[in-house]
Amino acid sequence: MSTPLTADAFVAALRAEGVNVVEVDGWREHNRNQKGAWGPVNGVIVHHTVSSGTDASVRLCYDGYAELPGPLCHGVIAKDGTVHLVGNGRANHAGGGDPAVLNAVISEDYGDRPPATHEHEGSAGAVDGNAHFYGFECINLGDGADPWPDAQLDAIERVATALCRVHGWSAKSVIGHLEWSDWKNDPRGFTMPSMRSRVAARLASGPTVYRPASVHDAMGSRGYQPFPGAGFFAEGTDSAVITAMGRRLVAEGCSAYSEGPGPRWTGADRDSYARWQRKLGFQGADADGVPGRTSWEALKVPYTG
Repeated sequence: MSTPLTADAFVAALRAEGVNVVEVDGWREHNRNQKGAWGPVNGVIVHHTVSSGTDASVRLCYDGYAELPGPLCHGVIAKDGTVHLVGNGRANHAGGGDPAVLNAVISEDYGDRPPATHEHEGSAGAVDGNAHFYGFECINLGDGADPWPDAQLDAIERVATALCRVHGWSAKSVIGHLEWSDWKNDPRGFTMPSMRSRVAARLASGPTVYRPASVHDAMGSRGYQPFPGAGFFAEGTDSAVITAMGRRLVAEGCSAYSEGPGPRWTGADRDSYARWQRKLGFQGADADGVPGRTSWEALKVPYTG
């Protein structure tokens, strides 16, 4: 059971897991929070869109339709593995589901599959899944014949792993819509036990353990330097924090230093940090070499006191 991630922490967690993220304009404020609770969150639900074409599918999931307004998920996973973010907060994706499934996800104590679901949207015993799950729609016709490219399956694995890792969940917090509602059959074309096995393997081997400040308070006491603010990184700043940052940039293969990093902020620090921003997937003005909270928390600079 966890507090939902902020938009910045959400993006950083995905990028830290190697996800190719596209932020659709307006996604950070796009939600259905006025219609009900958002959080605590307990897991991730995987869907298929029953549509084709990236642009049309992303627009559908962003806008929704008359009977079901958008966002219809938090992210749309395209055939090429790109994840298009369309919502931040409560989304119309899960609907009603079985409380026994929710309890099994929370406790993470089931076997190969969660218990069979016997509830759906509008049934007497259903629980509101839109309050408790992140949702990802994967572009697929859902007919059992439309292929699932390796890049798309890899992206599903990475997205699910990123959220499990940041919240401290196991792979058993990742379920399919068909495991939540007895009305649904998605995703169709691969099995959720096989996807959970992939997520579990990535969690076990993953080199990146990312814990943003929005999830764990007092980051400094846990060994990481809190974000000092963008204004800290200016000409004349002389601090052990700059040295610690530079050493992490070198370790990440992002060095633009002719000599080792030092305590005074220089152009080499800015050039090195811009390389780190680009490594995370930032572009243009977002990769200008001035640290922001998202990229800083992903860098995990050791606490200097």
